[in-house]
Order: sequence, then C-alpha cells, then structure tokens
Amino acid sequence: MNDPIIIQYKVNAPVEKVWNALTDKDEMKNWYFDIPDFKLGLFEIFNFYEPGEEKKYHHQAQILEIIPNQKLKHTWYYPELSKGKTLVSWELQTDEKEVLIRLIHDEIENLQDLGESFSEEAFEEGWHEIIGKSLKSYLEKENDI
Repeated sequence: MNDPIIIQYKVNAPVEKVWNALTDKDEMKNWYFDIPDFKLGLFEIFNFYEPGEEKKYHHQAQILEIIPNQKLKHTWYYPELSKGKTLVSWELQTDEKEVLIRLIHDEIENLQDLGESFSEEAFEEGWHEIIGKSLKSYLEKENDI
C-alpha cells in the first residue's frame, strides 16, 4: 500500500464559504467540475467529466462521510476504465481568519492499470492546480463583505 497524496493550502476565507465551495454544485462549477447530479448526502453517488465538450474520463464518486464545515470523504473512480477505486477526503481546519484545506487522496495504486495519466504524480499535480490555484483564487477573490 502506497502513501496517500496529501495536499494542503491555507486560504483567507471563512470556513462556511470554503465548505459551500466544496459542497454546493453551483459553486463547484466556478472552480472545480460541473457536477449536475451532486447532492450532499451520505452514500449519494455523483458523476462528472473533465472540462470540455468531448466528455472525457467519466468520474464517479460516492459520499462516505460528512462532518459539516470539517470533512467530506468520498470514493473516486472511473467506472468505464477500471474496477479500481480510490478515496478522497477534504478536511478543513480553522484558525482565526484562515482555513487549512487538507486533501488526502488514498489508494491511488488501485488505478495503476490505467497508466501514467493516472499516476500518483499526475494526481498530485492535478490537485495542486485545482486547490492551490483554482479553489484558492476563487475563495480569496473579493471577500463578500
């Protein structure tokens, strides 16, 4: 079993705003993926594709744990490409004005049959782009005051 990917970034935003960005499908569209069937509920399944018209890489996930304003955990897999499943946890820790976003992506080795595009390095690079650039700038743009 490999070590999980752990990505951490601090953002200057209230924890409620961060939680909404992670759990509201209308907000997700602005920084993450368009996930029309996303519903925040235990064992809910949601589906999405890479951005673009070609509907590349069907992603599917099932929510496993919800602790409001603290943790969202779900599976992450590609049902049309592999039987392997991974686990993604979004954890939020607050300290005064900042929130530490900690993403843990575990069991990546379950997707090794998919090749280099789905390697640990590829996921790590993708998560840094998604969290460190897209989510961070979305949350820190003109704070709603």
